[in-house]
Amino acid sequence: MSTGFDRDAEDFARGARAIVVLPDTGNAARDAEARLEETAGLALAIGVDVVDKVAVKMRAPRPATLIGSGQAEAIAETVRESEVQLAVFDAALTPVQQRNLETALGCKVIDRTGLILEIFGERARTAEGRLQVELAHLDYQAGRLVRSWTHLERQRGGFGFLGGPGETQIEADRRLIRDRMARLKRELDQVSRTRGLHRDRRQRAPWPVVALVGYTNAGKSTLFNRLTGADVMAENLLFATLDPTLRQISLPGVEKAILSDTVGFVSELPTQLVAAFKATLEEVVSADLLIHVRDIAHPDSEAQRADVEKVLAEIGVADAATTPRIEAWNKLDLLDGERHDEVIAEAAKRDDVVAVSALSGDGVSTLIDEVAKRLTVSHRRYRLHLDAADGAGAAWLHAHGEVLSSEQEEQGVAYEVRMDPRDHERFLQRRA
Repeated sequence: MSTGFDRDAEDFARGARAIVVLPDTGNAARDAEARLEETAGLALAIGVDVVDKVAVKMRAPRPATLIGSGQAEAIAETVRESEVQLAVFDAALTPVQQRNLETALGCKVIDRTGLILEIFGERARTAEGRLQVELAHLDYQAGRLVRSWTHLERQRGGFGFLGGPGETQIEADRRLIRDRMARLKRELDQVSRTRGLHRDRRQRAPWPVVALVGYTNAGKSTLFNRLTGADVMAENLLFATLDPTLRQISLPGVEKAILSDTVGFVSELPTQLVAAFKATLEEVVSADLLIHVRDIAHPDSEAQRADVEKVLAEIGVADAATTPRIEAWNKLDLLDGERHDEVIAEAAKRDDVVAVSALSGDGVSTLIDEVAKRLTVSHRRYRLHLDAADGAGAAWLHAHGEVLSSEQEEQGVAYEVRMDPRDHERFLQRRA
């Protein structure tokens, strides 16, 4: 994505040797080792070779370098000895901190936000995804232009003694960024309007929409493939899915439903990305039901759940009262016997949880039944009469509702059917 200026420290080659640094104040809800592993996984996702992971204990962040000078020197020694080219900080760095750390460590430095933006930039496949990522990156980089020039008063424009001092290079680059961001926002607004038209068309059908949400690498795409028979990219990789995918599925008592696979969430998801992906996430906001897929085998599964709920609240899905949801406790296949049984027993106690293995298929049929139950909760029971020769009408009832029984009568067949009141009205209009 060319913006007319250098991306500076955010550019680095695949295969670069890297060290992951976790500034740890001891106040985080997550285990430090698990956080290091996640950040290393994020780095590996774009082909960086992580040669070391370090948790740095600190009482309070330093304005200039975030970590202490002695700690920076220790990391710099590792950088020299291991020929490290990139330091990945699991933290949000200010432009000043990033510049000072690069000087102190003698290598390029990138923070968590920059790393996630790199992954999204590499993974986006659709035109919409690329627009969203570029907008997020420009927003992130706009505040870091001070790092692009050592001489802040470098001038561009001006005509000697006839003109004024022209605009500085930084001002010119900021103007280019603002102009490009404005164009991107207009294009994304059009995408949002188009998506809204498609959504309105689906709602008039009317087909319910079920959205898969969850922490990155929780197994959403594997479950999506299991439920739809599709072949969406599903790998043991953070952010394997960026662009939303929609497929039609059949459920008991539901003629047709739309299943949506969405981008995975992550702790401290950059605000730029939440804003840029608003058009995509509108599929989640407008869904009739959410399936929150959790990696129940992950040591930080509960913290990941909290992170997902936080992002859902940010995009307008505050709680189950707003949009009904089911938790799919995924990856049962990774649990040992005792833990496996404990998870299944705990899930059985709750009416909003189903324990599954998307990989093996265990529990998936139960999940399908629960989804159908939620989508048909407003369905009512009707007794309907058809002529014996009305095969099309009988097929329509089977397709749009759950036929509970049928009984031969003198003038035809009486059906006991459970269906949505809207479908019942459509049936009556069909016969009118």
